[in-house]
Amino acid sequence: MDMKILVNLVFLLCAISSVKCQEAKSQQAILAEMKKSTFGIELCYPNSVKRFYKANGFNYAWIKPKDKAGQTWTGMLLLDCVLQFGLNHNDYHPEKLSYDSLRTMINEPEKVSEVAKVQYDLLLTDALITFMNHLHYGKLNPEVSSAKIDGGGLKGFSAESELIGALKGKDFMLTLLSVQPKTKEYEQLQSYMRLIKGQYVDDCYEVPETEARKIAINMERLRWANINGFNYIHINIPSYSVKLHEKDTTYDFKAIVGKAESQTPVLSSIVTHFTTGPDRKVSQSVFTKTLLPQAIKNSDFFERNHYEIYDIKGKHIAINSYRIRQINSNPAQYFARQSNACDNSLGALVFQFSNKFNIYLHDSPNQALFERDLRALSHGCIRVQQAERLAELLLKYDGSESKIPLMQKSVNAYQKRNFILSSPVPVKVTYLTCEIQDGLPVFYKDIYHLDETLENQLYGMDESRIADNLR
Repeated sequence: MDMKILVNLVFLLCAISSVKCQEAKSQQAILAEMKKSTFGIELCYPNSVKRFYKANGFNYAWIKPKDKAGQTWTGMLLLDCVLQFGLNHNDYHPEKLSYDSLRTMINEPEKVSEVAKVQYDLLLTDALITFMNHLHYGKLNPEVSSAKIDGGGLKGFSAESELIGALKGKDFMLTLLSVQPKTKEYEQLQSYMRLIKGQYVDDCYEVPETEARKIAINMERLRWANINGFNYIHINIPSYSVKLHEKDTTYDFKAIVGKAESQTPVLSSIVTHFTTGPDRKVSQSVFTKTLLPQAIKNSDFFERNHYEIYDIKGKHIAINSYRIRQINSNPAQYFARQSNACDNSLGALVFQFSNKFNIYLHDSPNQALFERDLRALSHGCIRVQQAERLAELLLKYDGSESKIPLMQKSVNAYQKRNFILSSPVPVKVTYLTCEIQDGLPVFYKDIYHLDETLENQLYGMDESRIADNLR
């Protein structure tokens, strides 16, 4: 064998041996750190970090030679830009993940101890896993706690698995950011936040911090909503709106929601069917002999007991003391229906979806209320204008367009009939006090006074508010 070739081969084998020796050394250092109950450092998602390094062969993920450290710098850049996602720098180990330390570890690794490298690698992994969980679930998700996420039993999404996939993929940054909600509402808020916390800052154009915080807390709420797919019903409480989203179209309806003392809850469910003629008609004898005498004594009797009154032609009658006496003078010209739901009447249609709050999406006999600007008027249920139109669209989307005439007939005759959807439609009830329209934010009244509490949880109470609360 040529001596030159032999020498080169020896050098190559030595280099390979040196690399393997270094890999073994780093694996041992990471394993040693893993065996410590607290890693020697405080992590947000310690069990997720363990699962990540097990999947990564207990190798360094970020402390690499400078020609292979591109993803490391991208990860650090994302953590620099968390304000553009409505998040807080302090949640991602900013005091320990310094650029100066990282440059030394990558450019002059011999100057840094193995323990310091391992701890930096673990912290950066934890910071990115935390960032991804906050983007996907939200930081303060009332249904999915950080402990539940770190336990690893949740189906569908795993930040550590996504992070492993990002390291192996072609576009590291895109993969990390793809864990965010994909709804139009969220994407518009995120784009605007990126504008005011990125481009506007660079252009020395200031946006009030109160506006940025309002956008941030509503991005947080949309992360909780966990909306997937193109087809769903979105009910937003502060905007008094119901939207039926289909792939290329959105249908808008006005809504009436719960009063401040009987709030409509935020929830997720599926509409499985709807019912025509849902309210029970009271017999004329009971109406005349039992209900009217009670109402004469107490004018709020009908409302408290979920009754609505109609004339003989089916026209809804608004009740007050004078009208009750008028009805009592000729009761045969009127009748009552009683609802077993949270509101006095479900109207001609009710859309059924399972929920622990026992609320419904339904029609209303009093359509004039939809013309008011402030529509927090119900006992918790959601009333929708043009309920029959919504029912038609659901039947059409379900491939049951032929059932529309029967539904219309049942509504007109007030006949009780169930219409089962072969493909149930997701329904999301949210509390969003801000959305983007035509590129600019639109703010809604915080009717249940929930914004300040969430803002304080995300940002902490500032000094001016602390002073106000002490007065």
